[in-house]
Amino acid sequence: MAEDGQEDLEERRKRLANELGALRKGQDGESGKKAETSANDRREMSKGLKLSSEFMAAIFVGFMIGFLLDKFAGTGPWGMIGFLLLGFGAGVLNVLRSVGYVAEPEDRLKKDGK
Repeated sequence: MAEDGQEDLEERRKRLANELGALRKGQDGESGKKAETSANDRREMSKGLKLSSEFMAAIFVGFMIGFLLDKFAGTGPWGMIGFLLLGFGAGVLNVLRSVGYVAEPEDRLKKDGK
């Protein structure tokens, strides 16, 4: 009788070990997916920060050039307004180039020259 109980225990132990192994494999796959998703989120966040900083820098440079032009040439607010708009346009163009919607000037020249 003791031997019969021992066989039952051994069978239950093997079954539990198999179930635990299957659960661990499932958890490893999920943690791998979570890590991949987390890394992808970080990449996308860094790309967004890069694009926004390029955009803001172009606007700031346009503003400063216009401000300095107005200060030294005495053109009133018109230099600042004009260069602020130019900075905004340059920022939009930089973002579109970074994303890939607009080709770089060198790429356009290569396509035209074929």
